[in-house]
Amino acid sequence: MKAQAKTASADFPAGTLFDGSVGMYVDDSAGLQIKFSVRTEECPARYDISPQEIAEALNELAARKGWPAITFYGTPAPARLN
Repeated sequence: MKAQAKTASADFPAGTLFDGSVGMYVDDSAGLQIKFSVRTEECPARYDISPQEIAEALNELAARKGWPAITFYGTPAPARLN
């Protein structure tokens, strides 16, 4: 099957695992870690969901719960997504 996913960077092939974590409080005693991957297969471009869009949506959710912004990194570099 051909992957049709377009990502924020050509360095991230479809199915890349993205990981991000943040701490809260001065000593980072509370933490949040989120991992995700996305791959679309043989679909029109209008149905494509990019890793950047997912990172933004996850950050909006985390912010509503009081967490700071999460920076996500993708492999293999690891390279920054957002």
